[in-house]
This record gives sequence, structure tokens and C-alpha cells, in this order.
Amino acid sequence: MKDDFFRANPLSVDPDIPLYQQLYSHLQTAVLTGNLKPGMRLPSTRALAILLNVSRHTVLNAYQQLIAEGYLAGMVGNGTFVAQILPDHLLASPQLKERVETSSAEPDKPRFSDQAILQLTAPRILTAAPSPAEGLPRPFWFGIPALKSFPYKLWSRLLIRQARRLPAASAFTYQYAAGFLPLREAIAAHVMVSRGVHCTPEQIIIVSGVQGGLDLAARLLINSGDPVWVEDPGYLKARAAFLGSGAKIIPVPVDHEGLVLEAGIARAPQARLVYLTPSHQFPLGVTLSLARRTALLDWARRADAYILEDDYDSEYHYTRRPLPALQALDHDGRVIYIGTFSKVLFPALRIGYLILPPPLVEAFRTVRNLIDTHPPMLEQAVLADFIVDGHFTRHLRKMRSLYAERRAALLEAAREINLEIHPPEAGLHCVAWLPEGMDTLALVGEAAIQGIDIAPVSHFSIEPLARDGILLGYSEYGVEQIQDGMRRLAIALEAV
Repeated sequence: MKDDFFRANPLSVDPDIPLYQQLYSHLQTAVLTGNLKPGMRLPSTRALAILLNVSRHTVLNAYQQLIAEGYLAGMVGNGTFVAQILPDHLLASPQLKERVETSSAEPDKPRFSDQAILQLTAPRILTAAPSPAEGLPRPFWFGIPALKSFPYKLWSRLLIRQARRLPAASAFTYQYAAGFLPLREAIAAHVMVSRGVHCTPEQIIIVSGVQGGLDLAARLLINSGDPVWVEDPGYLKARAAFLGSGAKIIPVPVDHEGLVLEAGIARAPQARLVYLTPSHQFPLGVTLSLARRTALLDWARRADAYILEDDYDSEYHYTRRPLPALQALDHDGRVIYIGTFSKVLFPALRIGYLILPPPLVEAFRTVRNLIDTHPPMLEQAVLADFIVDGHFTRHLRKMRSLYAERRAALLEAAREINLEIHPPEAGLHCVAWLPEGMDTLALVGEAAIQGIDIAPVSHFSIEPLARDGILLGYSEYGVEQIQDGMRRLAIALEAV
């Protein structure tokens, strides 16, 4: 047997009871409860004595008594094992039954903080997306880039090159909490060209995806009870991050121009923070209008509030040039820009970034260091090469073309089965609106039976919706998969 059982179940020492008797009882209970399985080999007396920091004589006495009573079996030259069959009279002993029942009883429920309970009870992302062991998701799950089209061989070459190039003396020690400087320089150059964002590398902090950025901002900017505006419907994990800091969540409705600013002001005029996805609102896909962007920045300046701009799916626009980032219009240091490479490269990369107003940089960098010191080094170095060498821009260009083709296939297939979709200008999914009164959860179940996975818009909403819809992701699925999936969806719709 491995030593894992004894490390996970240490011996509790009672000074009034001989050690060998305590070890005897410890092992006896483990055998009766099944924690030590029949036929399992135990450590040698010498090895167990060293592991438990007791004398070998103590272990020997305990083993001998257990062998004599039929719990263990000793084989000369081959070690000590748990008996394959326990005598009936041992299992029938009232004292032993009581001990087994006590040891196998459910432990007391863990005690969590109030903020943790709020997070644990918040709505969670639907579980239709498979675990890594199950493979890639089925149509029409959302939020997954075209992983089969990622240049893995190129990435592997860059990875090997960086692993050989990085000097062990400096690359293997602790790094800057803000992240790898060449990567921050590459990001600063990229967002200036692609999103109109103006910043220096010093304003950038590398985080573990968008979620890492949201958690860091919540820690630094929210006190318990502070009102925080969130889009409704909106991103559930953002809401959970703010709840973890004790925020009072203020749902703000979304219409065809994005966040309804007047509703937010009416509900919480002195909100501490606003979280929104202005380039491609999640999940509805609308874009925040220029007039509302200007009005939101003006309100944030007057209210001394910060705006968390999650530039979700901004890289994928299909009909016209996208509006500049909200941060590009900010002249008062109210916007914190959040970006990620999970949707444009691959989710497992777990590299995102914050672009901060200068007065916030030092505090964010300090707290970032307290959380987990700094992000991993090698992946940052590879990503920096991927951007600087031009591979990132070429990959984006290729993916825009691929996603535009798949988006067109989805819209055409939806028209054939009379699904109502208002195509968004950007993103990797569309929303199909359902007839009023349709049982959305029943549709989700029927779709799963047909081999497709969909998520209702209502799952992401705090307040009731006048009409429900479903998210249809298309980025990871080929044209034939999309067409077949839409036929299956038609069958599910007919069944409901």
C-alpha cells in the first residue's frame, strides 16, 4: 500500500493511552470502514515507524495484535496485508459498530464567509459545455473559438524556442507582478491600432483571463454594500466576482443601443462601479451607441465611479468598422479596460490583461502580487513572440473570414426553419428569439436529446424577460455541422 492513507489520516496522539493501542485502534477502524481495502499491502514496520515518527516496536505490537484478531495477514518475506475476509464475530461487535458508524458519519458542514455564500448561491454558467475529458462541445454551445483551426505547430515551435532562449538564472526566479514586459509592450501596440486604446506598457497588468481581472478590480474598488451596475441580462461570472466583494448588484436593462443609462441612474445614481460589454453585449450581442458611451463617461466623472469595460469579442466585426473602445474616449481616468486571449486563441491559455488609469496602477500591481505573485512566465513569452512576429494579426484575419462564413451559414439555416434572429454586428454567437409562452427549459431538454446544446437568454437575466431566446454559437462548428444542428433544433422546436 502507498503511504497516502497515513498522510491523509494522521494518528491523533492521546498521552493517556499507549501508542501501540492508539495505532491499533486507528488501523482497526480503517479496515472496518473500508478505508484500508481487503488485500491492500501495508508499509513495513520500519517504514511506518519513520512516517509516523514512532518507534518500530510500537508499530510491531500494533501489527501483531491486528494479525492475531484477524484484521491483518502477515506473509513471511512478503509483508503485511489487510485480511481478505474479516471474521463475522468482529463485524458483529457492538463497540466496533459504534466506532465504524461514528467514523463514517458525515462531517460537519464547512463554514464559509458571507461573501463566499453569495458567490456559491449565485446563478452559474450552464453545464452543457463538456469537461476537457469529454472532448469538444456539441452545436450550438457558445464562447469556444475554432480550436481545430489554431496553428498548433507554429505555437509549439515558438514554445520550444522560448524554452531554449530564456536564461535560467533570470527567467526561473520571481518576476514582476504586472507581467512580462515584452508582452505588455506588444499588447499596448496592438490595442492602440485595433481598438484606439492609448496606454503605456506600465498601465497594463497581466491577469488570468477576464475573470482574474474582474476579481482583482472587485478586491480593490468595492466595499461591502457598494452598488454596482451590471447589464441585465449579462455575464454571470462578473456578477459572482462582485458578490464576492459584498457588492449590491444593480441590474440595468439593455435595449438595441446597449445599457439603458437612465435606468441605472434611477436605480443607483451613486453606483461605485459599472460593468459592461459595450462592443458586443453578452449575451444579446448589441453594441453600445456612441451617444450612450459619451453620456456614461460623463455620469462616471460626476459620480466618481469606475467603468469596467470588458471588450468582449471586439476582434470579430462583420458589417462595419467597430466603434473605438470606451477607454479611447475617456479623458478623466474612469475606464478600466479588460481584454483576454481566451476567445481569440484558446481558453486554456488563461492570459488576460487590465489597462488601468495611471493613478490605479501601483495599487493594482501591489494587490496582484499578494494574490499569486505573478503569472506564469513561459506562456507570456510565447504569446509576446506570437504577437510581435505578426502571427496574431494573421490568425485574427483568418478567423474573421472563417467565422463570417459560419455566421452566414447559421443565419441561412435559421431562415429555413423560420427562427427569428437579429444578426449582431460582432461576436461568435447569435440570439434566436422564441415564440412567447414557449417552455424554454423543455426546449433545452429536447435539444439535448437531439444532440445539440443551447442556453436560454433567461439564464443570464436577473429580472424577468418579456420574451426568451436561445444562444446559438457557431465559431467552433463547420458549415455542415451547423446545417445539421439546425435541422435537429427544428425537430426539438416541433416537439415542444
